[in-house]
Amino acid sequence: QVQLVESGGGLVQTGGSLRLSCAASGGTLGSYVMGWFRQAPGREREFVAAISRSGSNTYYADSVKGRFTISRDNAKNTVYLQMNSLKPEDTAVYYCAARLSRVVTTRPREYDYWGQGTQVTVSS
Repeated sequence: QVQLVESGGGLVQTGGSLRLSCAASGGTLGSYVMGWFRQAPGREREFVAAISRSGSNTYYADSVKGRFTISRDNAKNTVYLQMNSLKPEDTAVYYCAARLSRVVTTRPREYDYWGQGTQVTVSS
């Protein structure tokens, strides 16, 4: 069973950048499709980005396309989410998730393991 720990959240002004990290332990990261999701108060958890096991394929929600970049370093058992040009509507708790499959999905319920989340707040 893999354990996931997110870090890198914080408070940033509109237009700023943050880099989130998700460190995995207890498993081989290369066996998992990885995703980033977010949840704002009063809203459902939503897909942000996902990456295939090798890192060769990436997928993004329309709302973050061109601003966010997902990447992974399987040797370091870490997944990243680089967030640029941040907007107040990006404010949420960000979660990384792992799916023991080769098939990438954007549906939260199809991910097997979740981190505890990291808060991102973008001030206007």
